[in-house]
Amino acid sequence: MKQPLGVILAGGQATRMGGGDKGLLQLGVQSVLGHVIERLTPQVDRVALNANGDAARFAGLKLPVLPDSIDGFAGPLAGVLAGLDWAAEQGADTIVTAAADTPFFPGDLVPQLLLASEGMTHPLVLAATPDAKRGTARHPTFGLWPVALRDDLRAALQGGLRKVVMWTQTHEGREALFPHEDAFFNINTPQDLARAQEMI
Repeated sequence: MKQPLGVILAGGQATRMGGGDKGLLQLGVQSVLGHVIERLTPQVDRVALNANGDAARFAGLKLPVLPDSIDGFAGPLAGVLAGLDWAAEQGADTIVTAAADTPFFPGDLVPQLLLASEGMTHPLVLAATPDAKRGTARHPTFGLWPVALRDDLRAALQGGLRKVVMWTQTHEGREALFPHEDAFFNINTPQDLARAQEMI
């Protein structure tokens, strides 16, 4: 299988941070997005950013900016679809997504997702971590997605589907389990940003 392309999902509205782009917040010597790009780039063939609104605000990152093709903030799956359409234009088979507000995700994210997908006709795997209450917690913005299912996803979104796991279960999606509970710690509030500053 060809190396996946990387798509960073930055299409959310950041309501708990007062709006704006969480990824552009400063974390140490660079932006939160800078950390995400630094972690994802070595693991994939190329990287693009899924974001809505004026793409010029991300010009300094020198990445393709992919807006949602489904109107009305349809959630992470709309960003996945934008990434799959871009990947199809590039002749790629798969993408791996990462969230723009999660700066410390595992450095072996892509290898572990690929490992979990072995034997699948359409590689579809979500990252998961141990969870004391539920056994495992899925992280639906971190996954391996097949270009071959993009039209199926488009139809599902146009039909009103918004829940990532409902769609992945339809296609017998798997999980890749990462051992650390806070491997996908994300920045939702000013308190989270302060904690991230300490974690650096």
